[in-house]
Amino acid sequence: MSVRPYVTLSCAMSIDGYLDGSAPRRLAMSNEADFDRVDEVRSRNDAIMVGASTVRRDNPRLLVRDAGRRARRLSSGCAVSPVKVTVTASGELSPDAAFFTVGDVPRLVYTPSEGERRLRARLGDRATVVGLGTQVTMAALLDDLGERRAVRRLMVEGGGTVLTQFLQADLVDELQLVIAPFFVGEPGAPRAAAAGRYPWTASRRARLADTQQIGDVVLLRYALSDRCDVRPDPGGTATADDAAASSERL
Repeated sequence: MSVRPYVTLSCAMSIDGYLDGSAPRRLAMSNEADFDRVDEVRSRNDAIMVGASTVRRDNPRLLVRDAGRRARRLSSGCAVSPVKVTVTASGELSPDAAFFTVGDVPRLVYTPSEGERRLRARLGDRATVVGLGTQVTMAALLDDLGERRAVRRLMVEGGGTVLTQFLQADLVDELQLVIAPFFVGEPGAPRAAAAGRYPWTASRRARLADTQQIGDVVLLRYALSDRCDVRPDPGGTATADDAAASSERL
């Protein structure tokens, strides 16, 4: 039986498929109600992952915001927020980024083995650096999280390179895709998915498991593996049946 974590890929994009604009300041694709929904999803995962480019560009904290959700995690023996995970090929990460300095949770940084020692020296005790061969693959990263870190549920929040790698490798169980009600139309802006070969094609369609309007945005939930069995939640936040045991634990 596979010990790889259940992977939920979560992102918000414009109608024309962009994750952000090209300006340095982040372009919000969602609204407060959806941000709260994402906070709930975060609270029910063991780890949250973003790519190094997202750490550099957006400086995310990747913490559970709501006090009640943090208390729920603590009461079940978990840390107030999930483990933070990132991956970098270059090792260009600032130890002063919010990823490393905000929140009392473990942090994992995956990198090619060649740069492992150098990155450990840079980050010191602010993260655990894991070298994974000549090139980090998302499959190897999931194996390490499942076998060595006891991560059973992983939420992947971006950016586009990481999202593309997970999707093209067919490693996503559930896709939560929010569509913003506007276009970006900027050639240099980051896109949700890069060109390449994907498992889901016109002859192998992804299963749309749930839709939900959240203010002026819409949430589309796709079941991308046999492990995903999404059921709409009358309370407003849908959860996968596969996650029931983990949800109770968290």
